[in-house]
Amino acid sequence: MKIYLGPAGIPITSKGTSTTDGIRRIAELHLDAMEIEFVRGVYMSSQSAKDAGKVAKDAGVLLSVHAPYYINLCNPEKLEASKKRILDSCERAHHLGAWIVVFHPGFYGTLEKTKAFDFVLRACEEMNEKIAKEGWDVKLGLETTGKSSQFGTLDENIEIHKKIRNCMPAVDWAHIFARNVGKIDFREVISKMESTSVNRFHTHFSGIEYTIKGERNHITIEHRKPDFRELAKGLMKSGMKEITIISESPILEKDSFKMKEMLAEAGYT
Repeated sequence: MKIYLGPAGIPITSKGTSTTDGIRRIAELHLDAMEIEFVRGVYMSSQSAKDAGKVAKDAGVLLSVHAPYYINLCNPEKLEASKKRILDSCERAHHLGAWIVVFHPGFYGTLEKTKAFDFVLRACEEMNEKIAKEGWDVKLGLETTGKSSQFGTLDENIEIHKKIRNCMPAVDWAHIFARNVGKIDFREVISKMESTSVNRFHTHFSGIEYTIKGERNHITIEHRKPDFRELAKGLMKSGMKEITIISESPILEKDSFKMKEMLAEAGYT
């Protein structure tokens, strides 16, 4: 098994504030992954993406992209703008050499869950057609969401993957924990992931505060909500070939290092 570790965004300890500065810092820290955050908007030009992608390739840093938060594929009034934000992220991801674009699919609103599924499926089909037409080498990552009001359970995302192979279930372990009001069976989640045709998984990890409605905010992993040690043990017993774990902790790469230590304790070399 190969496990890639790194932060969501530019490392805290980076002296520079550009994406390339962040990538170089990742390499200096002997981490090997970084998620580029377009969460407030797709701010990067295509040329800047190409330049950053070359730095990442030379440094051996695996890149991913998080699309903007302002996405709701379940709402007809917001659908086209939502797809554009995701596709703009996909174009930059292609130039970056980032292999996946992660996004929160949307909210059920007044829709029945089956109807919401149809909306998301149709949008993903349309986006996938555009990706194929443009020749972008990138996958769509439907993130497991942290509130019961949101589309994006692991089962829903896996069902989308079964119908569109270029759509990947992107597992946010903390979101699953919060959505289940403080419960997660790591081995069950891993088993579901292994039941898919996916060979490379993209995931997020942090601690999380939650209410009965789901997530509130991300916290450090020292709180053990959820417990990374249990995930590490589960991964070592799994048959996974490749997985990325992006730290969404407030202390970013510092918790990536703690994850690295815990994985070593569990037997990862």
